[in-house]
Amino acid sequence: MKELLVKDIIKVTNGKLIIGNENLVCNNFSKDTRTINKDDVYIGIKGEKFDGSKFWKEALNNGASSVIISNIEITKEEKENFKGKTIIIVEDTLKALYEIAKLKRSLYNIPVIAITGSVGKTSTKDIIASVISKKYKTLKTIGNNNNNIGLPFTILKLKDEETLVLEMGMNHFGEIKLLSNIAKPDICVITNIGTSHIGNLGSRQNILKAKLEILEGNKNAYVVINNDNDLLHEWYEKNKNNNKIYTYGIKNKSDFNAKNLKLEEESSNFICETKEEQMNVELLVAGEHFVSNALSAIAVAKILNIDTNKILEGIKGFELTKKRMDIANLKNGIKIINDAYNASFESMQASLKTLSKYEGTTKIAVLGDMFELGDFSKELHEKVGKEVCKNNIDILICSGENSKYIIESAKKNGMKEENIYYFENKDKIVEKLKDIIKPNTVILFKASNAMKFFELAKETNEILSN
Repeated sequence: MKELLVKDIIKVTNGKLIIGNENLVCNNFSKDTRTINKDDVYIGIKGEKFDGSKFWKEALNNGASSVIISNIEITKEEKENFKGKTIIIVEDTLKALYEIAKLKRSLYNIPVIAITGSVGKTSTKDIIASVISKKYKTLKTIGNNNNNIGLPFTILKLKDEETLVLEMGMNHFGEIKLLSNIAKPDICVITNIGTSHIGNLGSRQNILKAKLEILEGNKNAYVVINNDNDLLHEWYEKNKNNNKIYTYGIKNKSDFNAKNLKLEEESSNFICETKEEQMNVELLVAGEHFVSNALSAIAVAKILNIDTNKILEGIKGFELTKKRMDIANLKNGIKIINDAYNASFESMQASLKTLSKYEGTTKIAVLGDMFELGDFSKELHEKVGKEVCKNNIDILICSGENSKYIIESAKKNGMKEENIYYFENKDKIVEKLKDIIKPNTVILFKASNAMKFFELAKETNEILSN
């Protein structure tokens, strides 16, 4: 394990040691006094609603060995009371976090894989980590800690790992550039360019520019891109002389192509074809979009010289992060698909397509609003309504102001009114489901996270399980 000392932190943050031991080893870091462990280093992050530096005493009293804080005056009495502890004052704790994470990253000569894209980042991160962990001890982003706080704290968890897999999210320009300059990725994966956050960025072309900031941290990195995505395909055509760019795809000819797809209700099989070999891939999750994710994992694994058998083992054994196509199989052939962590048009489209694969069942889509779409909101919700009809969904249930456009569009595209329900109060949805669910019904829950449709999925699951 590479060691960070207090004196190293002071140097990179231009901090001031108020009390403590400059040779103290800093192994574990925390930003939450409620979950802090003995000998953790507490960093008092300032958020929109609170200033973590103000909780420095709680951190030390709860077991922290050290605190890194800003804009706090430490009295003589406090110095005496916390003798044996370490207190570092910095100008800005958030900037200090970035610098400490950069320092930690610099101590490790290991492959760092970074993943971004409009949709599919978390599941792609999970499957890549599952594959490469068959050869290397791997640290990955937990959940969706993919922002300017979650990513640095993930890096600070590095101990004896041999690879690091990081997810990078963004809402605005400059955010992924910051993350990339902290992580210095060796392999950059871009899953797709869709419409997530288009309300903030104004166009898909601007979303592409924002995602390409992932290349800022290491100009010599390998790049792995989804060649079926129109904008990434165009970018590749302009940059294909770069021999460090690898493509994957189902439709467009790529370095890693999926052939002979067999998409079952809860699994997928395909042949991955490259110049050198063909491999039969088994994926224990449904959906064409997961085939794409698996292809990206194969590409990354081949760059890292991982054996084909280990790649196939890692793909077959990977598990999705909760609330992402999380399938519960209940009695009487009833299934609940909880895909309610987040939503964009592209992820709605993919989930509805997956729902349509369930043959001989009643297919119910419980859909809510997609956020951060700005002036594009009406158009994109209407497109979801078209997808509902295109995929022959039997019953549509919606809640949310913008989901009214889903309903209007579904009606225009031929869905019968008696099969469509709208509720101002989303809590009424569960009551309706209780009334209409019968054996062999599959229910999809999908909406942006703030809609909290995952709570509806959980409640429905509990009621139907009793």
